[in-house]
Amino acid sequence: MYDVVVIGGGAMGSAAALRLADEGREVLLLEQYRFGHDRGGSHGGTRLFRGAVDDADYLDRVEQARVLWNELEDRAGVALLEVTGGLDHGTGDAIVSTFRDLFGSRRLAHEVLDPDEAAERWPGMRFRSPVLYQEGSGRLLCDRAVATVQALARSAGADLREGTRAEAVRVERVGDGVADGRVTVEAGGETLRARQVVVTAGPWAPALLDGLLDGIATLPPLRVTQEQPRFFAPRAASAAWPSFVHWRTDGAESYGLYEAGSGVKVGLHATGPEIDPDVRRPSDPDVDAALLRYVEEWLPGLDPTRSTPISCLYDNTPRETFVIDRVGPVTVATGFCGQGFKFVPLVARYVADLVTGAGGPPADYRLAAHVTFRAG
Repeated sequence: MYDVVVIGGGAMGSAAALRLADEGREVLLLEQYRFGHDRGGSHGGTRLFRGAVDDADYLDRVEQARVLWNELEDRAGVALLEVTGGLDHGTGDAIVSTFRDLFGSRRLAHEVLDPDEAAERWPGMRFRSPVLYQEGSGRLLCDRAVATVQALARSAGADLREGTRAEAVRVERVGDGVADGRVTVEAGGETLRARQVVVTAGPWAPALLDGLLDGIATLPPLRVTQEQPRFFAPRAASAAWPSFVHWRTDGAESYGLYEAGSGVKVGLHATGPEIDPDVRRPSDPDVDAALLRYVEEWLPGLDPTRSTPISCLYDNTPRETFVIDRVGPVTVATGFCGQGFKFVPLVARYVADLVTGAGGPPADYRLAAHVTFRAG
């Protein structure tokens, strides 16, 4: 019997397996595809790391995650977080003023530039409103980070299995509650037993949890979308490209960051079509067309005729807030809405604290913040 079976071997599950193994738990990590596959949301060369938000608690969590990323880098002896600086702009000066006040209150290095100053510094971009420059923002090396965390987990004693799909999770109920210590997972033709299970399966979490929490709690509905960013070739190879988020007046967000060897990745946040995570579909031409129009209008330093399409999945909660909680021997971490990668080691800490009983995540990440618990 394992202490913990973790289902889902992407970034979150791999980091949780490492953290639990470090806590001395006997851990099995299951991944339905090959490690490093491109069917979910944990693949690719880079992810944004940024702190410009309108919520002080969220900003504090970004800085907590930074510390944990740096600890992983020191432990593994490899770079995972590259600090390049980052920009936020758009929707007049209101949002930049909010970011500026929060960064100032936390004494985080930043500047506010007018549009002309920003365009002079970054001529490949257009600006029509004040720009917040965050010195500590940058990019996480995504594929390297996941592989590094998995290697560390193996070294810490975790058992990692790829190509092993969890088909069902069962919890023995005692009376009106759920008994800790009696979990079975049907996977790869085996019946695996554990004291606890952690579900970090992203878009596949609802199917695994279907009926499992009945009478106790309810997982909020997840909307799964297939996002369609692209890599664009810079017109000038020597141009500087910080990471950036553009808060547009139509309510949408655009983002981008440079990736060596690939170009500048640009995407329209949360605009992809809703899909079944087990069924890949062709790119939506309307989304592609909107992205190309955006690049032509706002990013003159990129060549819209030279681009490479890529894709990833978002698992979106109605409130666009993470779900991290424990019910009996079942811990779930899902709903990361395309914004979770920068928090990977922090989420792993929350998950491990839930499993070990040492604590847990902030209240806004708990199931009760999404839906009301039913009497159990």
